[in-house]
Amino acid sequence: MKPQLLKVSPGPSHSFSIRQDRIPCLNNRWHYHPEVELIHINTGTGMQFVGDSIRRFESGDIVLIGASLPHYWRFDDHYLQEKTDETADIRVAHFCENFWGDHFLELPENKLIKTTLEKAKGGIQVRGSARQAVGSLLEEALQVEGPKRIILLMEILDEISRDERLTVLSSVAFKQEYNDLEGERMNRIYDFSLANFRNTICLKEIAAVANMSHNSFCRYFKSRTQKTYSQFVTEIRVGHACRLLIENRMSIKQICYESGFHNVTSFHKYFKSITGKSPLVYQKEFLKK
Repeated sequence: MKPQLLKVSPGPSHSFSIRQDRIPCLNNRWHYHPEVELIHINTGTGMQFVGDSIRRFESGDIVLIGASLPHYWRFDDHYLQEKTDETADIRVAHFCENFWGDHFLELPENKLIKTTLEKAKGGIQVRGSARQAVGSLLEEALQVEGPKRIILLMEILDEISRDERLTVLSSVAFKQEYNDLEGERMNRIYDFSLANFRNTICLKEIAAVANMSHNSFCRYFKSRTQKTYSQFVTEIRVGHACRLLIENRMSIKQICYESGFHNVTSFHKYFKSITGKSPLVYQKEFLKK
C-alpha cells in the first residue's frame, strides 16, 4: 500500500513554500512527503484520507499533516468535471521541521509548537476560533516576502498549539512502511473503491484490482490500515451520506440507498457508530449551525 512520494520545491528564494491552488485534481493521489503540510480548504468539499482516518472535508477546514504521513483529498465529482461552475480554492504551506535550524524547536519558548508538530505526525484537524485565525494568517503569508513569511508561519503554529479543540485524525496504531514494489496498488484500491462504493464490492473483485489473492489481500489491507476492507468501504459510504444530509435534497431512506447501504437499519447503525450521531441528528445540527 505505497503512497507516492511527492517532491515539494520551495523555490530558490524561499526556505518553505506557500501557494494557492484552484485545481482540485492537483496531487489528487494517496501521497506523502518529508515536509509538514498545512492545508486550508477555503472552498471545496470531498473525502479526506489521513493515515487510517476517513472523513468528509468542508469549506473552511484546516489540517496540519506531519512529515511522511500519507494523505489524500478527493474532491467531490462536480469539482472534477471539465465543464463546471464549481471552483475549489486551497491554500497550502509545506515546510521542513528544521528549516529554521536544528535547535530552534528546543528553545523553551517553543515547547508548545514542538508538541503540536509531534501530534501532527497523526494529522491534526484545527477547530474552534483557531480555524478562522489560521486561515487569515495563511492568506496574509501568501502576499508577503522576506522575514515576515517566517514570522507569520510562527504565528500560525502558535495559534494552532494554543487550540484546546485540536483533533488528532490518524490512530496511534497506524504505521506506514514503504515498499517500492507496491507501486500504484493503493491508488488503484482507492480509485476503484471511490468509483464503486454505491454497489456491492466483493473481496474477490477488489483483490483482483490489487493483483492479489483473496486471502493475501485481506491480510495485507488489515495489516497496513488497521481495519478491514469492509470497514474502509463503510466509512466511505458514511462520508458520502454526510454530504447528502448536508445538501438536504433527499429523504433519509433515499440517502441510505444512494450511499450504498442495503437497508435503513444498517445505515443508522453504521452511521451512528462512526459519527456518534443518528443521520437525522447530524443533519439537524448542521442545518442549525
